[in-house]
Amino acid sequence: MAVMATHVITGAGSGIGAAVARRLHARGDDLVLHARDAGRAKELAAEFPGARTLVGDLADPDRLSWAFSHQSLPDRVDSLLHVAGVVDLGRVGDLTPKSWRHQLNVNLVAPAELTRHFLPQLRASRGHVVFVNSGAGLAAHADWSAYAASKHGLKALADSLRHEEHANGVRVTSVYPGRTASPMQAKVHQQEGKDYDPGKWIDPESVATTILMSLDLPRDAEVNDLTVRPGN
Repeated sequence: MAVMATHVITGAGSGIGAAVARRLHARGDDLVLHARDAGRAKELAAEFPGARTLVGDLADPDRLSWAFSHQSLPDRVDSLLHVAGVVDLGRVGDLTPKSWRHQLNVNLVAPAELTRHFLPQLRASRGHVVFVNSGAGLAAHADWSAYAASKHGLKALADSLRHEEHANGVRVTSVYPGRTASPMQAKVHQQEGKDYDPGKWIDPESVATTILMSLDLPRDAEVNDLTVRPGN
C-alpha cells in the first residue's frame, strides 16, 4: 500500500497557496495547513476536509517555536511549501522600520524558522522544500525595496539550504512567479493607484502546475530555480 505524501503549506487561504492545496487535496495527499490564528485554522479545516492545521503568526517568528510546542507536529513531512507572503510598497525615503520588519519577518525569517522546525522530518523522508519567491527576488525596482530585499534574502536562504541538505537527499526549489492574479496583486495595484484586471496576469492554477511538477519529478532530477512569467 502506497504511503500518502504529507505536505506542510503556508498561505493556503488564497491565491497560489490555495490552488496548490486544492490540487494536492484532490489527489488524496495529506495536508498540514498553516494558519495565523485559530479562527483561520477553523476556516481552512472546513475548506479542506481531513486536513490538519498548524497555528502560528509568521509576523512574529520569535514565538513560532513556543506556538508549535503546544501543538502536535506531523511525524512525517514530504514537502514544506512556503507560499505565504506580504507586500507593502513604498520608497526608501518613506518606509518605516515597522514596514521593513513586517515584510522581512513574514517573507524571510518565518520561512527559515519553519524550515528549521521541519528539517528532521524532511531529512527522514528525503523530502522537498519549495519557496514561492517572486520576480522581485531577482530584480528590484522603485518602491519595491523592502519586499524585494525580503525575496532576495529568500533566494539566499534557498540556495544555502540546497547546498547544506543535498547530502541528506532534501530537494530545494525556488519558484519566481511574475504578477499573479491574487488578493496580493489586487493590493499591489491599489498601492500603485492602478486599475486591477486579473485577466492580464498569471492564473494561480498555472503556478500551482509548476510547483506540482517540481514535487513530482523523479528522484534523478531536481528543479532548482523556476521563473514563471505572464503569458498574455
